[in-house]
Amino acid sequence: MQDGRADDTMTKAAGATGFDLKAFLPYRLNLLAGLTSQALSQLYADHGIGIPEWRILVTLGHCGPMTGKAVGAHTHMHKTKVSRAVASLEKRKLIGRQINRDDLREAFLSLTPGGRAIYDDMVPRAAAFARDLLTVVDPADRPALDRALNSLTQCCSELANHGDRG
Repeated sequence: MQDGRADDTMTKAAGATGFDLKAFLPYRLNLLAGLTSQALSQLYADHGIGIPEWRILVTLGHCGPMTGKAVGAHTHMHKTKVSRAVASLEKRKLIGRQINRDDLREAFLSLTPGGRAIYDDMVPRAAAFARDLLTVVDPADRPALDRALNSLTQCCSELANHGDRG
């Protein structure tokens, strides 16, 4: 999209179809989420972890021990992506697993001391990143942004759960 030709193509398509992808809210939110993840990933790349591994580390660091299935539900990551990231983190000894005695088919994942060290190093840096990101939003608009994000999250959650039942 940095290429002006791509913008021209989308503008022409919008005129032909009446659909403006650049104004389509789901597209804009997805684009923003992707760019935010890419920018944030530069902070933890020096630890040799990628986006899925970071999401698992931060989830376990914040929430405590969880099953892989629970991590996937919490992060909204596909089980295959969770499984690959867990395997990578285990190989590096950043997370460990303990069998669930009540259900031997599953295990609880938790941070090892090495994983905790990365989490403890990254949390203040991630918080600073979030503060820096918010500097582009006028302080008077931040409560409205927060309300809008909460409302959109709630609505999408309800729509996604409704689709699960359908």
